Amino acid sequence: MRLSTVILPIRRWSQGGRDAWQRAEQLGFHTAYTYDHLSWRTFRDGPWFGAVPTLTAAAGATSRMRLGTLVTSPNFRHPVTLAKDLITLDDVSGGRVTLGIGAGGNGFDATALGQEPWTPRERADRFGEFLPLLDRLLTEPAVTHTGKHYSADEARNIPGCVQGPRLPFAVAATGPRGLKLAARYGQAWVTTGDPKLFESGTPAESLEAIRGQITKLGTACAEIGRDAAELDKILLTGFTPERSGPLRSLDAFVDFAGRHFALGFTEIVLHAPIPDSDFAADEKVFEQIATEGLAQLGS
Repeated sequence: MRLSTVILPIRRWSQGGRDAWQRAEQLGFHTAYTYDHLSWRTFRDGPWFGAVPTLTAAAGATSRMRLGTLVTSPNFRHPVTLAKDLITLDDVSGGRVTLGIGAGGNGFDATALGQEPWTPRERADRFGEFLPLLDRLLTEPAVTHTGKHYSADEARNIPGCVQGPRLPFAVAATGPRGLKLAARYGQAWVTTGDPKLFESGTPAESLEAIRGQITKLGTACAEIGRDAAELDKILLTGFTPERSGPLRSLDAFVDFAGRHFALGFTEIVLHAPIPDSDFAADEKVFEQIATEGLAQLGS
């Protein structure tokens, strides 16, 4: 069982940004992630910094904790340039990076480059081409590829990742095409639960929906002869019917986490508290969960 956190990139590095990442390491989190967006939801009109530079700075400010994105998507990325950034980040961090990656959605990123937002099918099509090409770019010294959406012409990525054969992918997916990609290319699978249940669902309904996602992941793995137990299973909290409920108290977290670890999750991710936002929470409770939560679960 692992406990990780998400640190939104909303603070200047000299005004609390560095401190947040160092504090996460001091609290013992397994991984500290950040969102890879150009802007996001209610934070759109406030400070928001880039994910890769933020993680590079975090790599220099920490020494043990893993770092990652939850999640990167094709919305404003290209596999060739992303691969170069990731190889550099993996090197700077000493091999501590996990790439959370998914198909993307209809948020601000979807139109920031002036394009029309892609339909769900278009997003799935692009992701189905993006991820295999990124896999090649991170494992082969030179790649040439001509695709419908993405191409590479003798793209060089020497010396490659510190982690071999490449840094791990944590693939966010709930649909059949995404789950097949997770089964084939993922070292981990990521879910936020069933978005249809966020507003009016119950915790029991959410748990059953997630159980169904795990079953479908197992089917996707079986189809290619892979054991689903090989994949870490990551739950990003805050988007199930409980919302911020797991951060109300240590007991609330233990109850929530216990139910989800019993489904087979290996890692639960909590948002670092942000006052006056959807992620507002008591900082002392958050720190108590970080330092005592897993021990309570194991007792």
